[in-house]
Amino acid sequence: MRYARQTVLPAIGEAGQARLAAAHVLVVGAGALGIPVLQYLTGAGVGRITVIDPDRIETSNLHRQPIYGRHVGQPKALAATLEMAALNPDTTVTPVVARLDPANAPGLVAGADLTLDCADSFAATYTLSDACLAAGRPLIAASVLRTEGFAGGFCEGAPSVRAVFPDLPAQTGTCATAGVMGPMAGLIGALQAQMAMAVLLGLHPSPLGQMIRFDGLRPASFRFDGAPEPLTGHRFIAPGQMRPDDLAVELRGPDEAPRPFVPHALRQPERLRPADGQRVVFACRSGLRAWAAADRLRRDWPGAIALVALGDPL
Repeated sequence: MRYARQTVLPAIGEAGQARLAAAHVLVVGAGALGIPVLQYLTGAGVGRITVIDPDRIETSNLHRQPIYGRHVGQPKALAATLEMAALNPDTTVTPVVARLDPANAPGLVAGADLTLDCADSFAATYTLSDACLAAGRPLIAASVLRTEGFAGGFCEGAPSVRAVFPDLPAQTGTCATAGVMGPMAGLIGALQAQMAMAVLLGLHPSPLGQMIRFDGLRPASFRFDGAPEPLTGHRFIAPGQMRPDDLAVELRGPDEAPRPFVPHALRQPERLRPADGQRVVFACRSGLRAWAAADRLRRDWPGAIALVALGDPL
């Protein structure tokens, strides 16, 4: 009886329910977007879910992450797994308490049928999009801030995130600095879950190649099926993917990072002089400063550039 209200739908039925039960979904981020995604996909009977998140629950999370009231101080991935086990024992949720990065993303993406980007980090979004495009896997990505948010379907035959957003804005905010309304995060996360189920069930029209956004309660939607993939673009790497001969540049100040991310990294050099064939690696907290620095260097230098988004200390 658990699934009776959805199997009665012609779009699902017993065959569709079997497809959901056989599916393996990767959820990146167990925060404000990840919680409704996990709840609705678990409730719908998706067979396996892997959830990766490095963070611990803080009291300031609870207005938009209400299932964690009794888990403050615990890792989000572990707490989410406990809550989903109580919600539906038919679904197996595997927690990974770690930060997603370009080193572990390809393996995680390749092992799942579909990936949901709920990390709300543009570095994670581009990393996941690159991995999904290479693996031919679908990606449902979303972002929410203040009273605005969007969700879109990318890859597996649809354009990637880079095709729609080849450049970053001049500045970005976070929930900590700009704020966010909890119900808006719930709305966008539920939208992600709906798009994911449509992909898993093979519904038409597919949400892959579609963007849906909300500005407050004003919705808008458009398709981007024909967006061309950019021929160039800055790529993220993990710190462990550094090469011995890389020219590393630490963009965090001494107050933010007393020690650079690698011992030989330069801090705020007046002018970079890369050697022929050398790769320049810019590193900062979110990747935004690294992207901007790469844009500036690219105007005068055609060599290889990589970015590192180090995130907040765990």
